[in-house]
Amino acid sequence: MKNIAALQDVVTPWSDGLEPSEAELNEIEPEMPLVLAEVELLDALIVLLHQPPTQIHSRRIRRAHRRVLAARQDAANCAAGTQVSGDAA
Repeated sequence: MKNIAALQDVVTPWSDGLEPSEAELNEIEPEMPLVLAEVELLDALIVLLHQPPTQIHSRRIRRAHRRVLAARQDAANCAAGTQVSGDAA
């Protein structure tokens, strides 16, 4: 077997600027509850691709959907500057 080697330089040179900055991480942090809630909903929906839905699946999807809606509401409230305390579950 013959090894294949690149004849050109790397397209994107490695630099220290590839990692997110502290300011970028701080901007992402408030969005994490919404991202995690959406991932949970997506996981619940992916399960249905491989098996027929049951009552447990329906409950899991409804619960995940409510968490997404609550996280979106919290994100909108934070963006508007009015934080409302409450439990999403």
